[in-house]
Amino acid sequence: MKLNIALLKGDGIGPEIVDSAVRVLEKIGEKFGHEFCFTPYLIGGIAIDTVGEPLPEETVNGCLRSDSVLLGAVGGPKWDNLPGNVRPEKALLGIRAAMELYTNLRPARLYAALKEDSPLRPDLVEKGFDIMIVRELTGGIYFGERGYREGKYGTEAYDTEQYSRMEIERIARAAFEAARVRNKKVTSIDKANVLETSRLWRKTVHEIAAEYPDVTVTDMLVDNAAMQLVRNPSQFDVIVTSNMFGDILSDEASQITGSIGMLPSASLGATKRGLYEPIHGSAPDIAGQNKANPIATVLSAAMMLRYAFALEEEALAIENAVNRVLDMGLRTADISHGEEALGTKEMTEAILAQI
Repeated sequence: MKLNIALLKGDGIGPEIVDSAVRVLEKIGEKFGHEFCFTPYLIGGIAIDTVGEPLPEETVNGCLRSDSVLLGAVGGPKWDNLPGNVRPEKALLGIRAAMELYTNLRPARLYAALKEDSPLRPDLVEKGFDIMIVRELTGGIYFGERGYREGKYGTEAYDTEQYSRMEIERIARAAFEAARVRNKKVTSIDKANVLETSRLWRKTVHEIAAEYPDVTVTDMLVDNAAMQLVRNPSQFDVIVTSNMFGDILSDEASQITGSIGMLPSASLGATKRGLYEPIHGSAPDIAGQNKANPIATVLSAAMMLRYAFALEEEALAIENAVNRVLDMGLRTADISHGEEALGTKEMTEAILAQI
């Protein structure tokens, strides 16, 4: 296969970790006979500094022309005082909307070699867990009407949560399809005891569940879900939830795995193209110092091979290489406990050697 990949390296450690993933994909290409063509585009703070806006039109068009997109990270304190509509993070919402990416897949898996990194009690860690969080990505409060107005106590700000039945139907189907190839369990998380949008969410999820009689669906309120993730994470298989709830819960799930530097994500729409990125931020405090953990981005590249191109063997080659490296006791600083910490480049070399 000849595949065109758009690279959005972004800010902070973004360029370093994307470069690691590119090297891994090039090794996969050599081994399996594929040709990957990489084209970089500006996004985030570097785009603001270069062309004056966080998401240039050239970037959007380049991503839409590509076969898939690999993203590093955006943002940093340098741009924190900019207005909200021109902050680096605005580019993330913009590129997701432009590519019509409404499904975010965030796996949260506890690696056997990293059990001691989890903050959970040993008895909970021993059970292990492998959760797929399916987060709705283009609706909800992040995209609702917002602004300022005069209220009872003077100036007040407001943000509006809204969901259509269609938006809920398509994310529910994505969750049920994911569950079918896993353990056939979906937990739908909402706040239906308070929010009208959650009541529509719950009703619609159960309507779609009727199309999947082989999958079990249960409801859980979001505050209870936050507790259950640290009380008994092994009870979950696939979690489906709204944009804001998914944002919060997926970050919580990342922490109980031991390190946010280990977790990839995939953002998908109606086409197979997708956008693939680590769930961590730009970590400007260690940018350019060869300290970043590249594994989340490398595993995001594996998700790209699986979901965008249906290259399952190639995806497994990357994931198995990461497993072997961890089983060998090799660690970056964020997952090191007395072992000599490898740098970004050295960890990348170790993964390459296992492919």
